[in-house]
Amino acid sequence: MPYHLRLTDEDLLRCRFALSPLWETQEAVRTLGRPDRHGYHVPWLRRARRAARGLDLAPFRLLMPRRGHSPDFMGPPPIGPAATFDEEIARVRGADPEAARADLAMALADTPGALRSPEGRALLADPARTIQHLADLLEAAWQVLIAPDWPRLRALLEADVAFHSRRLASVGLGALLPELDRRISLSGRLLTVAGKPDHGRDLDGGGLVLMPSVFSWPDVVSGFEPPWQPTLVYPARGLAGLWAAPGDRTPDALATLGRLLGRGRAAVLAALDEPATTSALAHRLGLAPSSVSAHLTTLRASGLLLSRRYGHQVHYERTPLGSALLAESGAMDAMDNEGGEGVMGGAGG
Repeated sequence: MPYHLRLTDEDLLRCRFALSPLWETQEAVRTLGRPDRHGYHVPWLRRARRAARGLDLAPFRLLMPRRGHSPDFMGPPPIGPAATFDEEIARVRGADPEAARADLAMALADTPGALRSPEGRALLADPARTIQHLADLLEAAWQVLIAPDWPRLRALLEADVAFHSRRLASVGLGALLPELDRRISLSGRLLTVAGKPDHGRDLDGGGLVLMPSVFSWPDVVSGFEPPWQPTLVYPARGLAGLWAAPGDRTPDALATLGRLLGRGRAAVLAALDEPATTSALAHRLGLAPSSVSAHLTTLRASGLLLSRRYGHQVHYERTPLGSALLAESGAMDAMDNEGGEGVMGGAGG
């Protein structure tokens, strides 16, 4: 069953990208309790679960159903292309209590047993107090779960926005949307998100926000009813290599990859955390352009890279298979060093 957004010509001209540290904070909380979201984030989870023991996450478990409504005021569409967490949490604190109460009631109704529970009734009894309490909990979660890694997360999200902005200029919105996620499509003025509850909304010239997310993976999140601006949240590019960034890759991990591919090809694959040209890679790695070109050809033929032409330049990027291989080499090395330590089970808090 699809989710539909009906766009006008003005909406097509008012599509914009944005990112949100507040959104990543609430989705990180959600990820702690969702095993289906753990995949790429296992290295982060090892640290986050320990840190989350000091957080009160119980209210979020009532307000974040597996399927259904979550309060829009807790994670509204970003107010700009790169708002700070402080700016966004101030917006949460300024939410209208009566509108927030209706928002909370919808979320509690979608969580089995929550609406009639003592905890749920307490959240609804004094919405002004609940707003401030939830904002305090979100701020604590930000400090513990996201802020230490925000430079890394922001770099990945900004790289996604830069890449897809170029694609938007090159191929247009209709071709771009399926590249963001195969579940999104545009036919004429009708934008469809497959696999969602059957629902429709007229944008009426308000435009559309496209927002990459680290912790929303593997979901595409659509919605935000009036007065919120319609927003599509999609999984950011490069998640497979997020927690194995170049500065964190140990010599042993790169050696593991080198034994599989050869040292030069491994170095080229590891260097492609964002699309790059042959000459840029050669400069970055201190190798001859001819050597880099030969490595790129082999990696592309093996399905680990793909190339895209922009004007006179060809940019190379990792395929999901290439990113998975790179992440797996680091994970195998980490497991060897930890003596095969398993991942902790259960939700944080």
